[in-house]
Amino acid sequence: MRLVSTPYDDVFRTLLNDCSSLIIPLINEVFGERYTGKEKIVFSPNEHFMNRQDGEEGERISDTSFKIVAGTESKKYHWECQSSTDSSMLVRFFEYDTQIALDEGEIKKDVLTVTLPNSAVLFLRCDNTTPDQMRIEIITPGGIVSYPIPVMKSQQYSIDEIFEKGLLFLIPFYVFSHESRFKEYNGDEDKLRELQREYRDIVDRIEQLLNAGVISEYTKCTIMDMSNKVLVHIARKYENIREGVKQVMGGRVLDYEAKRIKDEGIKEGRAEGIIEAGVDFGLSDKEILDKLQIKLNISLQMAQEYFSKYRK
Repeated sequence: MRLVSTPYDDVFRTLLNDCSSLIIPLINEVFGERYTGKEKIVFSPNEHFMNRQDGEEGERISDTSFKIVAGTESKKYHWECQSSTDSSMLVRFFEYDTQIALDEGEIKKDVLTVTLPNSAVLFLRCDNTTPDQMRIEIITPGGIVSYPIPVMKSQQYSIDEIFEKGLLFLIPFYVFSHESRFKEYNGDEDKLRELQREYRDIVDRIEQLLNAGVISEYTKCTIMDMSNKVLVHIARKYENIREGVKQVMGGRVLDYEAKRIKDEGIKEGRAEGIIEAGVDFGLSDKEILDKLQIKLNISLQMAQEYFSKYRK
């Protein structure tokens, strides 16, 4: 059985595919890792075919599975995005995790070795019954094995926390924290203006990160577009909210996007040339990164993104 995708799943996957570096702060937050952003993210196929007891083969699609490669070491991760809990979630996690492990299992002599991924779930809605952690326990002839599945609840993060911790991935889903007051906002102009002011502040902060070279124009545009996509779906019954917030998210900052995207392309071309010349002249990685920062007037993080993209 192939699970039907939702607009929120689509936004989740788009952010991962188009702005994959945004997942690193989430991994650090949930798993207590200390990734710097220099690591390489390698995505795995998310379609898995599973044999059923009736002999039929069913297709399941996980939201995402990937490796984070740091030097000679790597870790596998499996992330799911859920609007709320459901009773079949743990079953799906077990199916996905074991299939992901089997995809890269190794047989040496008479031993099959499989590595289960580090799994986690992002809940877009939560209440008092939403767990802080889930667990899978496997009873085997050799003993009991169990592993945790950490839970991230997007509604528990204020906008200040999102920016302080670099959890920009959560911005498109931030509107869920206001969902319970939609009817109130839709019928009260003053309260709707308060919501607009909050989103204007979000836009201003994103612009500041762009101007500081922390994120690219493409990342900014993707965050804005995905925020609007979530908004259109979640507030589909509340026209005043849809139009009011979309006006803030799209109106003031998109006038110069074409020019900025063009400039971004020019800058990427220069970055590629600098990296290739540095490699040809035998410069160290650090020397090339220094040149990128100086010649393009960009942050170390942006230089590292260009370096990982164009270093051959």
